[in-house]
Amino acid sequence: MSQAELSSLIELTAHLVECRRCPRLVEWREQVARDKRAAYADDEYWGRPVPGFGDPTASLVVVGLAPAAHGANRTGRMFTGDRSGEWLYRALYDSGYANQPASVGGNDGMVLTNAWVTAPVRCAPPANKPTIAERDNCAGWFEAELDLLATSTRVYLCLGQYGYHAVWRYLASRIDLPRPRPKFGHGVEVSLGESATVLLSFHPSQQNTFTGKLTREMFAAVFTRAQTLSAAGPPNP
Repeated sequence: MSQAELSSLIELTAHLVECRRCPRLVEWREQVARDKRAAYADDEYWGRPVPGFGDPTASLVVVGLAPAAHGANRTGRMFTGDRSGEWLYRALYDSGYANQPASVGGNDGMVLTNAWVTAPVRCAPPANKPTIAERDNCAGWFEAELDLLATSTRVYLCLGQYGYHAVWRYLASRIDLPRPRPKFGHGVEVSLGESATVLLSFHPSQQNTFTGKLTREMFAAVFTRAQTLSAAGPPNP
């Protein structure tokens, strides 16, 4: 990543965290930050849009759905402070992308190497369900971020169908994609030729991990595959 791109990514983050485009999400994220969960009564909640996190020169970009109300909406770091984050950062650590096996907040020493974690919706939505309008309001942030990361991205690892559809919409506006769009499934790969690969995984939500739909072994396998794919070298411009 060039110095100009890095500066642009920092500037993008600075503007993103001040966003108030979606009244329902603004109201909800701030209400949750005021009316804290008892377990986190002493925490100072972030309560704002959550920026992406990781290595700006990452070859692996991990895409989820949105911050959790008492997870990233509390910590200010994507995918931290909840059970899904426990699974994600453990998998990143086990596959060599993270320097420690867990992340609980923005000042815990977590460093990602060659990986970036983000989501298409940046504010915690009620019931974890953003509206289409809210998704579209946030799309500009997501697309600008992926554009700045694109020079090094080799693998888009989509955690769940929501992330997959968001990445597909982004890519469809920039390159020719296979038609019809391949059906979502754990471990499915969509090659974008020499530019990159879209890799799919079930989301590490409690609904999937508690029921055994997603196991540790299954989750580890997609990160092992991501390592192999990203080792192919930088994407063509």
